[in-house]
Amino acid sequence: MGSFGKLAKRALETEMPVMVKIQEVIRGAKNALSLAQGVVYWQPPKDALNKVKELVWEPSISRYGADEGMPELREALVKKLQRENKLYKSSVVVTSGANQAFVDLVLTLCDAGDSVVMFAPYYFNAYMSFQMTGVTDILVGPGDPKTLYPDADWLEKTLSETKPVPKLVTVVNPGNPSGTYIPESLLKRISDLCEQAGAWLVVDNTYEYFMYDGLKHTCIEGNHIVNIFSFSKAYGMMGWRVGYIAYPSEVEGFAAQLLKVQDNIPICASIISQHLALYSLEVGPEWVTEHVKTLIKNREIVVEALSPLGEGAVKGGEGAIYLWAKLPDKFVDDFDVVHWLAHKHGVVTIPGSACGCPGNLRISFGGLVETDCRAAAERLKRGLEELVRDGMVQ
Repeated sequence: MGSFGKLAKRALETEMPVMVKIQEVIRGAKNALSLAQGVVYWQPPKDALNKVKELVWEPSISRYGADEGMPELREALVKKLQRENKLYKSSVVVTSGANQAFVDLVLTLCDAGDSVVMFAPYYFNAYMSFQMTGVTDILVGPGDPKTLYPDADWLEKTLSETKPVPKLVTVVNPGNPSGTYIPESLLKRISDLCEQAGAWLVVDNTYEYFMYDGLKHTCIEGNHIVNIFSFSKAYGMMGWRVGYIAYPSEVEGFAAQLLKVQDNIPICASIISQHLALYSLEVGPEWVTEHVKTLIKNREIVVEALSPLGEGAVKGGEGAIYLWAKLPDKFVDDFDVVHWLAHKHGVVTIPGSACGCPGNLRISFGGLVETDCRAAAERLKRGLEELVRDGMVQ
């Protein structure tokens, strides 16, 4: 067989997307309800959608736009960053979602063979982004057993002892897959450690508006920090694919190198999607926070459904749309449990092994309205009661 028959090792050695596996599970399970994918149940603001409808026949919608994003959207985002996130020295590149933003940054900041740092449980797509770009020396740090906070002491030791110094450290705040919120003091310590060691810190703020129990989201800024944001969850724009990178304006050459990558992946984010993003910003963050409030009951319903796992088994949920649940010790193969719950009890979750932590489940409470969430939770509770009592009885 000639070279055309040989597939890239980068691709072959990259994990299979867990959501592809889960979609196969859903197709094979009859009338299953999903607590798996990280989505919200709402659509974008109605006023914004109505404005976009009027643009369909506009010629500019069908043309390429500026690689870095529509000027008016970028201007609005810079103002938003200053007003809401207290980021005053950041410039913006608009991307086709936060996942593409992360790939842009890996290709801009890392070389094949570099070492990078993540914390378990980690976001599976970020792990895959490293793998498929040849960044295979992925150092996975522990989370605190009780809080799942990134272990800053471990990070300090790792950054000081690993030679060459890891190129990049990344966290999601609040977390995917755990829903854990990293307190500002801890985030600042992580930032200081990165700065002292000469490592980049990439913070994914996709769930910035998804905060509960009086907690407030904060961002940090510095010439070693890059922040990622997304419209997908906040404004219900999952399928419209708009995210953005807030990078340090003062770092010479950053923009030029980032645009090389951007031009070779999407060229630009979808023009009509960027207009929807702009119109959604005009509706304001209050629209988002009102919708997020409706998820508080969903979280409560799912926490109760997880009660058969026992005291201390459920963690996270201070932010984002996720809860993290430990299975009984004998169920290390969590994908078997996910498959069994789907086929026997009609409810779908994500295996923790996809996030570097076998023997756990990620449960999303954002994708269903309350009545459907309650139905899914009832199935989940029945399944977990049976699992704990009898095992995976077919």
